[in-house]
Amino acid sequence: MKLNIVPARTGLLWVKLGIKTFFRQPIALSGLFLMFMAVISMCTVLPLVGSVIALMLIPGATLGMMAASHEASRGRFPMPTILVTAFRAGREQLKAMLVLGALYAGGFVGLLGLTAALDGGQFAKLYLLGGRVSADLLNDDGFLGAMWLFTLGYLPLSLLFWHAPALVHWDRLSPGKSLFFSLVACWRNKGAFTVFGLAWMGVLTAGLLVASLIGGLIGPVIGSGLVMGAMLVLLAMFFSSLVFTFRDCFAAPENPEASPSV
Repeated sequence: MKLNIVPARTGLLWVKLGIKTFFRQPIALSGLFLMFMAVISMCTVLPLVGSVIALMLIPGATLGMMAASHEASRGRFPMPTILVTAFRAGREQLKAMLVLGALYAGGFVGLLGLTAALDGGQFAKLYLLGGRVSADLLNDDGFLGAMWLFTLGYLPLSLLFWHAPALVHWDRLSPGKSLFFSLVACWRNKGAFTVFGLAWMGVLTAGLLVASLIGGLIGPVIGSGLVMGAMLVLLAMFFSSLVFTFRDCFAAPENPEASPSV
């Protein structure tokens, strides 16, 4: 494993490659992302533990999307089974990925717990159990403070886990080492990741704006479906770009379902 330092403009290249790769296999990648979201949503139906299980699955499912994108970038059709790549690479790899998932869930829930000090748990309850954001909540300084604390706190958490699933799977690193090297890679390439984040914000905003404008012209029922469809496609594109951030910061996997030392 070797950490590469890339110029800031590489962040824009990652976005372009993600979009280009998506359009090589749009149906497959959209379908896989929809499966990803469906499994996560089904887990949250379970009382109490459902949300925690869903959080634990996110690192492994993200790796599955990375592997699928790598397949598509090489001109191959990603089969549905690639989504569970992280969980069928052997007992040791499975254990490491589950530990990583538990750490992610723990960090996420811990961050929600911190927000409870500002609003008495209103934001955490809304996030974990669902519900509507009322006008009263939006006018509550404590709730707004909790929301901003979570938003700012999630950034370092996401950087810790950005490359971690790929490093556990493809480089056979321990969960602890994968978190460390993920954070270091993101920090050392902060210029590229800043450009990457800003570019995706622009793409998502523009795409949803266009979908909303078209939806407003064709009616509310079809229009809302169009916006939801646009959101699905845009997020699938975003996940299609993640493997390129790993490839340029470390190295691309030769076989996305294997676990080579790269």
